[in-house]
Amino acid sequence: MSAARANQLDTMAPPVARIIQSRSLVIGLVFTAIAIGGAFLRPEEFFRGYLLAYMDWLGVTLGSMVILMIRHLTGGGWGTVIRRVLGAAMRCVPLMTILFVPILFGLPHLYVWARPLESIADKHLQEHLRDITKSYLSVNGFIVRAAIYFAIWNVLSFFLTKWSREQDQPPLRDNNRFKMLSGPGLILYAFTVSFAAIDWVMSLDPSWISTIYGLVILIGQLLAAMCFAVVVERILAKYKPMSDWLKPEFVHDHGKWMLTFIMVWAYFSFSQWLIIWAGNLPDEITWYMRRLNGGWGFVGLWLVVFHFAVPFVILLSRPFKRDIRRMVWLATWMLCMRYLDLFWNIEPNFSQRLTVTWPDVVLPVAIGGLWLWFFFRNLNSMPLLPVHDVDAIEVLEPAHG
Repeated sequence: MSAARANQLDTMAPPVARIIQSRSLVIGLVFTAIAIGGAFLRPEEFFRGYLLAYMDWLGVTLGSMVILMIRHLTGGGWGTVIRRVLGAAMRCVPLMTILFVPILFGLPHLYVWARPLESIADKHLQEHLRDITKSYLSVNGFIVRAAIYFAIWNVLSFFLTKWSREQDQPPLRDNNRFKMLSGPGLILYAFTVSFAAIDWVMSLDPSWISTIYGLVILIGQLLAAMCFAVVVERILAKYKPMSDWLKPEFVHDHGKWMLTFIMVWAYFSFSQWLIIWAGNLPDEITWYMRRLNGGWGFVGLWLVVFHFAVPFVILLSRPFKRDIRRMVWLATWMLCMRYLDLFWNIEPNFSQRLTVTWPDVVLPVAIGGLWLWFFFRNLNSMPLLPVHDVDAIEVLEPAHG
């Protein structure tokens, strides 16, 4: 099948995408209304749950942009067939920029360094904060750095989207522009998301420092994005045109990416623990001591088994990785594990005992409903395949032995 012939076919998302879009908006608005009502009653719990849910959905957004840039650098049908799925998720960056605003209002509720120093009873922590708030952690610095992060992410998303739209129209276009942007873009992403992880998550405990923490958050975002892409491609694979394009070898490649990201996440997480355990410094071990007691240790053990060990063994199976009907269940499970991992990273900063509050349940659904509405809106706005991309032929043409 040629690109000219494919251009005559309906390459838009199937009607089910619009159905999910409308239902997601309804769910998002209902749970948002519940969350807003609860915010006035329990503001402390609200902002904690909001940060957790926000970081979860931001991970899918930014991770999709990164995988898209990796595809532009490496090529391959595995990335072409989900390119517009990743692009639709990436174009949620403006939405996530707006949704970041409530965190700014919740700074004193979330971060001890954003409160007046006189209100802190611990004199040692007070002196420590007096030093770091002068050099790095300040409200103005927090806002300025966040503005820089979002500016970079929005600019990358803008150009990747603009050039992608141009490939919907003839003539055939190569991907040289994408490659020139994606190389520096990956470097910019690595730096910005690492500093964002420090500002938004690690500074919840300003007395604790880890040089590898940004990489743990980074690889988690890539894993979440690939799992989300697998879930969406399974939904679309029931209908044309995705049912004609999605080949077992592409699904196999997506499974290999999931396996890679799971192993790298485990490596980074273990490396961080090993370095801190070997150093055995009081200022560093407190972070793990808090997460090994009060019931939090069971959550950590659950992550070791069901975020790494079990998915690792399952993804070693080649037949499993080639079956999208089975892959989607593991991908959905891993999205839940990604949320649990962020829960284990964020919530122990506020509670010494394992505690699940109402925002931990309501806010992921509220933000997720709005995010999915915007995602499917983006997905419906462009064809599922840029047929005038020179690499699209690998998806459109059947493989010949």
